[in-house]
Amino acid sequence: MKISKFAKLGAAVALSAVFLAACGSKSSSTSSSQVLNWNETAELPTMDLSTATDVVSFDTLNNTNEGLYRLGKDSKIEPGIATNTQVSNDGMKYTFTLRKDSKWSNGDKVTAKDFVYSWQRTVNPKTASQYAYLFSGISNADAIMNGKKPVSSLGIKAEGNYKLVVTLDKKLPYFKLLMGFPVFFPQSEKAVKEYGSKYGTASKYMVYNGPFELTKWTGSNLSWTLKKNNDYWDKKNVKLSAINFKVNKSTTTSYNLYQSGKLDETNLSGEQAKQLATSKELVTRRGASTFYLQYNQTKKEFQNADIRKAISLVIDRKQFVNKVLGDGSTVAKGLVSTGLAKLNGKDFADVASVKSAVETNRTEAKKLWAEGLKQLGVTSLNIQMLSDDTDSAKDSTAFLQSQIEENLPGAKVSVSNVPFKTRLTRSTNGDFGIVISGWGADFADPISFLDLFTSDNAQNNGKWKNAEYDKLIEASKTTDASNTTKRWNDLVKAQKILLNDEGISPLYQQATATLVKSKVKGVIYNAAGVNYNFKNAYIAK
Repeated sequence: MKISKFAKLGAAVALSAVFLAACGSKSSSTSSSQVLNWNETAELPTMDLSTATDVVSFDTLNNTNEGLYRLGKDSKIEPGIATNTQVSNDGMKYTFTLRKDSKWSNGDKVTAKDFVYSWQRTVNPKTASQYAYLFSGISNADAIMNGKKPVSSLGIKAEGNYKLVVTLDKKLPYFKLLMGFPVFFPQSEKAVKEYGSKYGTASKYMVYNGPFELTKWTGSNLSWTLKKNNDYWDKKNVKLSAINFKVNKSTTTSYNLYQSGKLDETNLSGEQAKQLATSKELVTRRGASTFYLQYNQTKKEFQNADIRKAISLVIDRKQFVNKVLGDGSTVAKGLVSTGLAKLNGKDFADVASVKSAVETNRTEAKKLWAEGLKQLGVTSLNIQMLSDDTDSAKDSTAFLQSQIEENLPGAKVSVSNVPFKTRLTRSTNGDFGIVISGWGADFADPISFLDLFTSDNAQNNGKWKNAEYDKLIEASKTTDASNTTKRWNDLVKAQKILLNDEGISPLYQQATATLVKSKVKGVIYNAAGVNYNFKNAYIAK
């Protein structure tokens, strides 16, 4: 998922989690006191799960809606709408039996047809979903996305109201984890058609079937509330009556609100994290989310590999993570984050690393820069750098600006720090020179990162292309999908191609320092897929 400078989405080898308290413990507090006040660092862009791409949207969708499964502590599969799953001997057919007591907030029953409609809507090219590629492997999904088959041919069908059958073209070892990801949740066709273009743009233009309902969101405001959904099938285990979210882009502001008791959680700047290192309320969220520079390769200057490599080589990443961020983040070894996947005891991040892609070598950088300028026939370059408007993002762009301008003769960097929602739009539209992008794994497999940079992936905002890279990614999904070693080698080779060409410039693997009130219990944080699950959270006395 796309992430803001402070938010995340990522994964670890076993999909590690930070579990603030034993899930399921009982609280003696009355329901009137069960209100959680949570800090948020970026706007909520959309509630349309077919078009959502970011962590804030998916976190909200995860807590207001529900799919076949929910992901609990350590991303363990927990009951959702599916009460039973049967898998064929060849692993190519899944049959789900659905519960009969799941309702939409408009009173309608949630049925198998809602899943069929939702999946078909997402893979329909007319929807332009940037996440449609995750359906690859489900029968006919690729052909539908390429306009070669009708959406009705997708390998999902309803047998009555409460039986759902999914047929695959190929085995997907992470299939069940995908079923806990919001893009695979059901949607009410009635609601989509009733609200039309307004669907998912404000809390009132949406229906919900999860533990909470979204309220007080206009589509552009910086606060919203999740209230307990009393029609939720498992409402007895939902302790919180409400969660109030407030966007604070300054950690000074959010910390002051935390200290005054108006927030129960806050993000910390690097300096704040250092000062509060001994606090019992300090919680460090470590995820497999990677931040990197993405170059707009529709622009002539960034089609030049020497220019891209020169920019990367002048960045002192150790200074960046230690002095500028200071929040526990570490220098990235590549695109795929450390701890995401291992084979025979070896971490993918180590095996697929390319030293020159993340090192500092200013002598070599100046040489490449001079060669690149000569090839372009210019003596200087004006570079537009895009990022978010949080304090941390501003510190990051200021640092990168100085690194480039001070070490590359003739380089002039202009910085645009804009709201998260605006940054996503501008990135998608190619309205940038260099953009600081962040991605967190949607499930614990290197493909969750590497899929992004195939030529036709909608998330490939920089438009980097490499035919051999595309072939390797395709082989990992098809001819080599059932051979663990071959598939692994395909993905290793692919990342090395990306890094050797400096298709992107990895910066750091994110960690986020936070404070959480000790009275807050039962919040589940997963590093992969959706971060937060508040279903069993509560306020202790």
